[in-house]
Amino acid sequence: MGVPLDKASFLALFLQTLFYGVFFTLYWLTLFVLFKKTGIQRQLLIPVATLLLCIATAHLIIDFVRGLEAFVFKVNTIGANAYYSNLASPLDLASKALYITQTTLADGVVVWRCHVLNHRSRFVAIPGCIVLVVNAATGYYVVWALSRAYALSNVSTAASGCITTFYTLTMFVSVTCTISIAWQIYHTRRFMPGGLATLLPVFIVVIESGALYATSVLALLISFLVGSNGEYIMLGVIPPIVGITFCLIILQVHFHIGGNSPIEQSSELVGGIITSLFRGRSTQDRNFTMQRMAVHITEETEVDQSDMMSGKSSQPVSGGVFQL
Repeated sequence: MGVPLDKASFLALFLQTLFYGVFFTLYWLTLFVLFKKTGIQRQLLIPVATLLLCIATAHLIIDFVRGLEAFVFKVNTIGANAYYSNLASPLDLASKALYITQTTLADGVVVWRCHVLNHRSRFVAIPGCIVLVVNAATGYYVVWALSRAYALSNVSTAASGCITTFYTLTMFVSVTCTISIAWQIYHTRRFMPGGLATLLPVFIVVIESGALYATSVLALLISFLVGSNGEYIMLGVIPPIVGITFCLIILQVHFHIGGNSPIEQSSELVGGIITSLFRGRSTQDRNFTMQRMAVHITEETEVDQSDMMSGKSSQPVSGGVFQL
């Protein structure tokens, strides 16, 4: 027996509030960490994290207002089931639009990380941007189509296909970029001291962050395909999960959660790799940074004994320190 729509919506509100509390706490910890950073880590990540929090907050407020109307204000008039079945409700459309914005922003961050670690390759940036644009257009088209449906039974086949496409592309971007990032790190660092064991913290950070988000989207896709009302539960849970995933990556990078290498040099290299996930430089660029080097050039000169007796001294032809 499936979950009734009103109970699924109430459970979604409860779980969304729970995960939002986790996201809110992690956000302030992340903000504390990022305020100590400089450069792109501070200029880019703080606005993105703040925007994710604002969208999740607006999504929660809208769902909370809808819950009040369904279970309190209109419970004796139309009922909760009928209220949540109205897909053309302005609040419902706004909630779905915020969900699409949140996931598109998160996918954009994932594509950017993949682009940076692949040496800013156009073969990564161009396909990634195309998929993001197509996915966003598909999602907002679904919102427009639902505004004309008014009821679950009136959803067109085209709109259902677009919903499936949106969920599939979202999961595709997450899985593909996560695999690409993990492979790029392995490919560029597999010969560093300590062997593959030194890469374990990096893989933990990358794979865990991608798996958490991809698993949530997969559950959403499956529940939609089987026609379960569990879809509405995942629609409420995913917006804060997006923010949780984003903040967890930053905190894991900062605190190096995932293991420590016994070799100090390897630990520094691992720290450089995971930090480069959010920097504007590729992993190989960090290895070949040009440094100033002092070269001491000395010259021995044979001195005749008669010259020493006469107080003469030979001057070296060349010498000193040359800065390269």
